[in-house]
Amino acid sequence: MKGLSIKNSIGSLDYEINSVCFDSRKAGIGSLFVAQKGTLSDGHAYIPSVIEKGSLAVVCEYLPEKLAEGVSYIQVESSDEALGLLSCNWFGNPSMKLQLVGVTGTNGKTTIASLLYETFRKFGHKVGLLSTVCNYIDEEAIHATHTTPDSYAINKLLAKMVEAGCDYAFMEVSSHSIEQRRIAGLKFVGGIFTNLTRDHLDYHLTVENYLKAKKRFFDDLPQDAFALTNADDKNGSVMLQNTKARKYDYSTRTLADFKAKVLESHFEGMLLEMNGREVHVQFIGLFNVSNLLAIFGAACLLGKKPEDVLVIMSTLKPVSGRLEFMRSPSGFLSIVDYAHTPDALKNVLKSINELVQGGSSVITVVGAGGNRDKGKRPLMASEAIAGSNKVILTSDNPRFEEPQDILNDMYEGVDAGKRSKVLCIIDRKEAIRTACMLAKAGDVILIAGKGHEDYQDIKGVKYPFDDKKVIAEIYSTLQ
Repeated sequence: MKGLSIKNSIGSLDYEINSVCFDSRKAGIGSLFVAQKGTLSDGHAYIPSVIEKGSLAVVCEYLPEKLAEGVSYIQVESSDEALGLLSCNWFGNPSMKLQLVGVTGTNGKTTIASLLYETFRKFGHKVGLLSTVCNYIDEEAIHATHTTPDSYAINKLLAKMVEAGCDYAFMEVSSHSIEQRRIAGLKFVGGIFTNLTRDHLDYHLTVENYLKAKKRFFDDLPQDAFALTNADDKNGSVMLQNTKARKYDYSTRTLADFKAKVLESHFEGMLLEMNGREVHVQFIGLFNVSNLLAIFGAACLLGKKPEDVLVIMSTLKPVSGRLEFMRSPSGFLSIVDYAHTPDALKNVLKSINELVQGGSSVITVVGAGGNRDKGKRPLMASEAIAGSNKVILTSDNPRFEEPQDILNDMYEGVDAGKRSKVLCIIDRKEAIRTACMLAKAGDVILIAGKGHEDYQDIKGVKYPFDDKKVIAEIYSTLQ
C-alpha cells in the first residue's frame, strides 16, 4: 500500500495477498480487488462477488453497505490512482529500474516512440516499447490492444523488460491513460509533446479538457526529468507552464534547442539540416521533420552524441502504416497512412501534394470511425477534398454504427460545388479498387485512417482487413 492516500481502512492490513486485480472475473482466493468507476460499469457493484471468490482485501472509493467478516476494506479518493500505485508496488517499481520516456500528443506518438526504440537498439541497448502498433520486450513482440494499456499491464510489461535486461523503454502516453491515471506511480526520465488538435472529444467533451489531460503528464514529471515540446505548436509552451522538469523545445520554424530545415525533398526521402549538420532521411513531410527532431532531441538528452544519433537516423524507416509506399506495375503510387484526424489528414496530403509532379492527381480514400467523435467527420471530408483531385468516402471501423450514417455525416463537409469530386463507396475494398482503376501513371492514391490495423471492427466483431494486403491483391490483377 506504499504511497497510497488512504482515507479509511477497516480490517487488518498485515497479511499477504496472492494477486492484484480490477476485473472481478480474475478475482480468486487471496486476491486484492480494486473497484473502479468505469465508463460502462462500476466495479463497486462487483465487490460481493469477488469476496465470494475469496478476495481478502478491497480497495474502493466508497464502502459497501454490508461489510464481510475477515475482509479488509481500504477506502481511497481515487481507485484509478490507487491501482496505478499498487501495480507499481506489486511488480517492484520496474519504471525506476530503467530509463522510461513517455510521448504524448495527438499525432506522431507512434512514430516517435517506435523510432526511439529502433534508435536505441541500433546503439546496442536492450529496449522496451509500449505503442499502438505493437509492444516489444527487446526483440519479443507482444500484441497491443490499446495505445496505453491499463496500469497493471503496463507494470507487468515493464517488469518483464527489466527482467530481460532492458536499459530503456519508450511509451506512448494517451490522453485517456493520463485522465484515468493508468500511469500513476511510474517514474519517467523524460516526456515528449508532439502537437494537439481535435481528437477524442467523444471522451473529453472539450478541447480544453483534452489539453488539460496532456498537460498533467508534464505537471507530474519529476525535477530530474526532461520535458521536450514542439515549439511549432501553440500548446507546446502550455505543457511547460507548471512542469518541474528541465525544459527543452524543437522547431522547424523558430529558434529552439533542436532545429531543422528541409534542404531537398522527394518521395524517397529528404535531405535535412539538423542543428547545423546535414542528414538524409527516408521520410517525407514537414510533420515527419518534427517527429525526427523529437527523436534527435530525446536521444541527445539521454546522453547520446548528436553525430552518432544522426548516423542512425539516416538508416531509420517509416513505422508500419505511417506513409507506407506501394508502387503499382502501371506507375501510380499508393500510400497507406493512419491519419484519422483532420489535422493528420491535412498534413499528409500537404506532404504528398508538395511532391506530386505537374499534371498528376491525388486520389484519397478515407472514412471515419463509428462510436467516436462525430464532429470531426465533416472536417475529415473537407480536408480530403481540399488536398485531393478525387475523394472516395468509405467505411473505416464502423463499430456499432451504420456505415452509411457515418458517410452521411462526412458528406456534410462537402461543399455543393465540389460534390463532383466525391464518390461514396461503403465497401472499403471496392473503394480502394475504384481508386486504383481511376489512377494513371504518376498519380498518388492515399488510403487513410487505418494504417497498421489488420481488421475492420463491425458490430463487435473484428473481421480481417489490411489496406496493404488489399492493395497488393489489386495490384496483382492489374499486371
